[in-house]
Amino acid sequence: QVQLVESGGGVVQTGGSLRLSCAASGRTVLSLDVAWFRQAPGKDREFVSAVNQYGIGSVKNYADSVKGRFAVSRDNIRNTVSLQMNSLGPEDTAVYYCAATARLRGEHDVAGNYGYWGQGAQVTVSP
Repeated sequence: QVQLVESGGGVVQTGGSLRLSCAASGRTVLSLDVAWFRQAPGKDREFVSAVNQYGIGSVKNYADSVKGRFAVSRDNIRNTVSLQMNSLGPEDTAVYYCAATARLRGEHDVAGNYGYWGQGAQVTVSP
C-alpha cells in the first residue's frame, strides 16, 4: 500500500514562492507515476504537473497555467516528489494534492487515473 503525505503549504504574497513536497511510503517514487492536482473553493480539481516513472524516461508535464512558473522534481534518496512554485498569484490559491499510481492507464492529467492520494496541502496567495 502506498501512502502519500504532502508538506510545505502556507500563505505567501503575490509574486512569492513555495515548495511542496510529497513523501511516499510503501513504494519507491522511481516506480510511481506522480502528479499534482489542485482544487480551489467552488471549482473542480485540476491538473497541475506530473512526472512519470523513471524507467519510462522521467517525462514532466505541466498545465498551461503553471508552465514556466512551477517545476516538479523527484528526490530518489528522500523518496519524495516536490513542486517548486514561483511567481505565485491569487489564482494559484487552492488545496494541492499529490497523487500516484504504479501503472498509469490513460492520460497523466486525469485525476481518476491515480489510485493513491495525499491529504492535501493548503496554498494561499494574498494579493
